[in-house]
Amino acid sequence: MTRRNPARRTVLGVVTLAAVALGSGPALAQGCGDLPSHAALKDVLTTVVDGGGNGGLANEMWATVVNRNGAVCAVAFTGEDRGDQWPGSRVISAQKANTANAFSLPSDAGFGGALSSGNLYGTVQPDGSLFGLQFSNPVDTGVAYKGPPARYGQPNDPMVRGRIGGVNVFGGGLALYDEDQNVVGGFGVSGDTSCTDHVVAWKVRDALALDFVPGGVSATGDDNLIIATPPTPNTFEHPDCGGGVADIIAALPEDFPIGAP
Repeated sequence: MTRRNPARRTVLGVVTLAAVALGSGPALAQGCGDLPSHAALKDVLTTVVDGGGNGGLANEMWATVVNRNGAVCAVAFTGEDRGDQWPGSRVISAQKANTANAFSLPSDAGFGGALSSGNLYGTVQPDGSLFGLQFSNPVDTGVAYKGPPARYGQPNDPMVRGRIGGVNVFGGGLALYDEDQNVVGGFGVSGDTSCTDHVVAWKVRDALALDFVPGGVSATGDDNLIIATPPTPNTFEHPDCGGGVADIIAALPEDFPIGAP
């Protein structure tokens, strides 16, 4: 499906892509120049969360962007203060970003597609072909918890410029692809049910026009969640979080279509 002109795209009719400033400052040395800045990430994330229609608990959210090397480029939250969303979700959002980046490929390499963090759920269950994957790349706690908490979610979040590591296997982590279908990093959202985290992540990635996904394991050939309750063992399926969110997820490729070169 061909993308609309990105310059005219909006998130819920509020944030235009033209208004999204790209990264600069200290993180630029880590290769973040083509990825969203803290201000852009916070702006779009807040708009998506405030716009509703995401299912779940209507919680505030954390989000993290990493570059292709796994270095953190930006961390943001949607509430008035860092305590307005689950504090534990800061590091979880970074894990999800790292996971999606770490297990996705450009169109000309191997599988040539994206795996969202939630696509891995069924494969890591007991007797699954990737059982134990979630323990393979542990979070660097020195990166995750360094510095004063007052800086968490700010432009100078202590995680920025560090390689966070971590593997998370439920919804909310998506790879970021440029118009040439190159993986340029990963993006993670956390703070609500894992299904709602995925919905919010999908909408934000769409708004940032970093969703030129070349392929994936879902029925629509992308990295959308494959919802099944219970998931079939050793598949790319993910459990339903309830509350009608499965219908929202099923409609994402049509309502917020991935990019096309």
